[in-house]
Amino acid sequence: PEAIGLYNLGQSCCLNSLLQVFLMNIHFTRILRRITVPSSPTQRRNSVPYQMLLLLEKMQCGKSKAVGPTDLACCLSGHRVKLFVQHDAAQLFLTLWNLLKKQMKTPELAKELSDLYTICIQEHLACQNCSFEIKSNSTMLTLPLPVLDANSHRLKTLEDCLQYFFHPEELTGQNMCFCQQCGKKTTFLQSMKLVHLPQTLTLHLKRFCFERSSHTHKLSHYLPFPQELDFNEVLTENQCQADDSEKATWQYELFAVVAHSGSTSCGHYCAYIRSLTECKWYCFNDSQVCQVSWDDVKCTYGHSSLYWYANVSMFFFLMLLWT
Repeated sequence: PEAIGLYNLGQSCCLNSLLQVFLMNIHFTRILRRITVPSSPTQRRNSVPYQMLLLLEKMQCGKSKAVGPTDLACCLSGHRVKLFVQHDAAQLFLTLWNLLKKQMKTPELAKELSDLYTICIQEHLACQNCSFEIKSNSTMLTLPLPVLDANSHRLKTLEDCLQYFFHPEELTGQNMCFCQQCGKKTTFLQSMKLVHLPQTLTLHLKRFCFERSSHTHKLSHYLPFPQELDFNEVLTENQCQADDSEKATWQYELFAVVAHSGSTSCGHYCAYIRSLTECKWYCFNDSQVCQVSWDDVKCTYGHSSLYWYANVSMFFFLMLLWT
């Protein structure tokens, strides 16, 4: 689609930013265009995929610089998505994706949607007293990356955050696990191994931390990120559980970032997205859309001393084989 803005319906900047990221991804819209149109007016009003498709067509067919996502917002409200409130981008992304997946009536399209976004991780738990080990696979839609280490020291780059996410952790003291082989609680080593990465890779930074006083604090410190990301260079062999053919695909190019400015209680979201047809970066700030440079995108690295300085909350990378 062309770079068309979305009117703010009242604290809908987070929703608008995520919708732009979905609809500017031609791999997602190819799935969306093939959905089965619901048969009744009520079903059409309540279908998130259908309402998102109508919004896409409205954005493409209209001659205005911005359109209103009112019908889609009403549809989401019917599915208990709160409107006119501050949202966390990562949580809202998961909500939107799950509604899309649930309402994809064609199994083939539901599988394509899963393949497009789903990450596969293997968790290892190994007793440090014997050879007992537990392995379990799980899927994730986003990798929740810490921006601080265990000693509350700032991680300096996105690559550091990724490495720390997959860094083994020793479970001791109150965190010890019961070992079936030892017959008692022992120290375990917990580690995450990467099994599979999707065509669209979603990462989110855990910039909002909860303090003991129940106050939510935002971590806005400077954290640079690259335009290209090769997981074979970021992670070690021990942090990967995949064959060479799988790992050969783990090269990505940055497609979009969702940035947040302000505090946890009063803030604003916008999206920087690279057009896949024009290979140009755009800033989507509700109804305002403008072409920007990579230097403009880098302004979202963050700055802890400036309250309204934008910093990235979410990253969307596309596999180089698919861009």
